[in-house]
Amino acid sequence: MKLGEILALLREERGIGQRELAGYLNVTAGTISNYEHNIHSPDPVTLCRLAEYFGVTTDYLMGRTPCRFDPSLLERRISDEYTVTDIVNTVLALDSCSVDHLMDYADFLRSRQ
Repeated sequence: MKLGEILALLREERGIGQRELAGYLNVTAGTISNYEHNIHSPDPVTLCRLAEYFGVTTDYLMGRTPCRFDPSLLERRISDEYTVTDIVNTVLALDSCSVDHLMDYADFLRSRQ
């Protein structure tokens, strides 16, 4: 997907019109339409504002990644000792067999809750 399609999808998911988004960005509705039809692309500052508004990464907006979560979630504490980033980095350091065992254990823990 291109930026315009992604932007239109995010705007529709939020249930807002082009005018409302244009008001937030202090641009015209025509500018938003041009973005959504891939006629023009937002400048870097506007791209960052769009990402912040929709709670996604700029890479997601540009179609470079399918990950659309808010990057600030990575710093969220999931215990006194660990953040989401700590867990992700730990999993990434494991071999595939260990990841399979970890996921089995996670399933076991979820079933006990």
